Order: sequence, then C-alpha cells, then structure tokens
Amino acid sequence: MKRKSWYQVILSLLVVSLVFLVAGCSSSSSKTNGVKKIQNRGTLIVGTSADFAPFEFPIVQNGQKKIVGYDILLAKKIAKNLGVKLKIENVEFSSLISELKDQKIDMILSGLSVTKQRKKSISFSEPYYTTKNVLLVRKADKNKYSSISQLAKKSIGVQQGSTQQTVANKKLKKSNLVVESVVTSLATELKDNKLDGVLVESGVAEGYVSKYPDQYAIASVKMPIEKESQSYSAGIAKNNQVLVKRVNKVISKLKQNGTNKKMLNQAKQLQQKYSK
Repeated sequence: MKRKSWYQVILSLLVVSLVFLVAGCSSSSSKTNGVKKIQNRGTLIVGTSADFAPFEFPIVQNGQKKIVGYDILLAKKIAKNLGVKLKIENVEFSSLISELKDQKIDMILSGLSVTKQRKKSISFSEPYYTTKNVLLVRKADKNKYSSISQLAKKSIGVQQGSTQQTVANKKLKKSNLVVESVVTSLATELKDNKLDGVLVESGVAEGYVSKYPDQYAIASVKMPIEKESQSYSAGIAKNNQVLVKRVNKVISKLKQNGTNKKMLNQAKQLQQKYSK
C-alpha cells in the first residue's frame, strides 16, 4: 500500500508538471505565433469603422463599393510586409475591441487612440498619426463659440466609444451630449440644425470643411484633449508582441521616408473626389 501511494504521488506530480508545461507552451505560442497564424491563413483581417474620413470611408469607384482612407493604405502596407492579402471588416467603432478580443479580426486600424482603459485589454503599436480635437460647426456659426463656457446647454455630438466621448463627459458637463455610433450621422444632424456642434478629430473636421465649404466650419474655441489620446495607433491582440514589432517596423519606415504624409494627402484627395 505504501509503494502504491508513493507511485500515485509521483504520477500526480508528473501530470501536474505536464499541465503546466503545456500551458506555458500555449501562452508562449499566443505571444509569438500571431504573425505565423496570419501568414498561414494568407490574409490579414483588419477591423475599421468606415465613417471617419479621411482615415476610413466608403466610396463607389468604377461601379464597385470599397473602403478607402489613410488607415486602409496603412493596412495595405502592413499586409504587404507580412506577404499576405488584406481583408477589411467594417465594424461599429464601439465594437472593434470586442471583435479583436474574440479573434474575429487581427488588428484595429480606425483612428484608435491609446488609453489606460484600452491598454488593459489590448496591445498597441507605436503612434502613426498625431491628432487634436476641434469643434465642427455650421459655417454660419464659425465665430459663435470662443470658449468652453459658451457651449453650456448646447447640443454637442460625439461618437460612441471614442476618446472624444470620454473627454466630453469630463469637460463638457454643462453641454447636452448626443452620442451616436457613426460620425457621418452626427455631421448630417449638425447640417440639419439638430446639433450645435460635433466634437471630432481635426483631420476629420477639415475633411468636411474641404468637401462642403458652404456648410461646415471649425470653431475657434480650443477643445480639450487628454494627453494619452493625442495620437493614433494600431490595436493588436494582448501580448501579440511579434505582430506589434512587425507593425512598428512598417510605421517607422513610413515616417522616415515621408510616405505617411503622402498617404494622408492621397486619402484626402480620394475624400474630395468620391465621398458624398
């Protein structure tokens, strides 16, 4: 009985050791095989919310619907670096992180800022674009607002799940915040006098002003932005450091040779030419 007992103990220890070994290998695999998984599939699946021109927006080109923009151009560069095809998934912005965590997409490229809350659940690449917040208004109201206090009791639109919503909740407490899932809907409501302004990224606002100079303008009021939200990065699954490094390599090269600026100009030209 004593021998049998020791035998069982040793066997149990071996089983436990094997379990930990397999778990360790699995953990290591999840951290290192992100790139290999994409390459074996032959496709990089990128999630975006195509309502954020010039970063991502839909157009009809040669009779075909497609999603274009700065982030899409960046996605193509990353896919080329990995030696795979690119697939774009159009998802509501507020659902993108859940899609990434559920492994339905490999990466988020959608004007995504790094925040402490988001870093708890996903990893980020190095920044590829520096941003600031502005207030998009109707052209007639261009000079109407010069201070935050003037926005009290005004209806201000923000995108659901965005850093603009976060900062508006903190800094525009006296305003009537209108939260919607897509920026294009907010811009339309602004034009139709249902909103007094839309808190949005400067590049997006500039796109509306450039495309519709008789309808929109950027107010002179300086809008708040949190320090951690002053740039955009690619969102990548937690601990997938190999993919993070590959993406960082692409971004660094684009910055060094100036291609990133050319890509932004190209996206703006497409917005000017095709978006409605």
